[in-house]
Amino acid sequence: MPETGIKDQSDLGNIPLEEKINTLYRLTNGLAQQMEKSRIAEYTELLHSPWRLIWLNIFSGAARGLGIALGFTFFAATIIYVLQVLGALNLPIIGDYIADIVRIVQHQLELKTF
Repeated sequence: MPETGIKDQSDLGNIPLEEKINTLYRLTNGLAQQMEKSRIAEYTELLHSPWRLIWLNIFSGAARGLGIALGFTFFAATIIYVLQVLGALNLPIIGDYIADIVRIVQHQLELKTF
């Protein structure tokens, strides 16, 4: 907020009218700029168009779901690859558990559920 130079209510009587108007103008202008930055007008237009709002939500939900699916697939493939590499190293104790996990995952991937 802009500096007004007013310290308390008792100073208001000593300030010239022109300075009060300038201060009010600066505060109002700052508020209008903040509202422009928040894009509140576009939001209210969107609320008056419910079908557009529905379509935007459907598309954004589909994009979010696709992103989650792709991200999880990449993450799971990376984990399986790392487990296969660790299993190939024939580490004692850990290697047996990793080999079992990889075998279970590969078996599940080969199953046809349809």
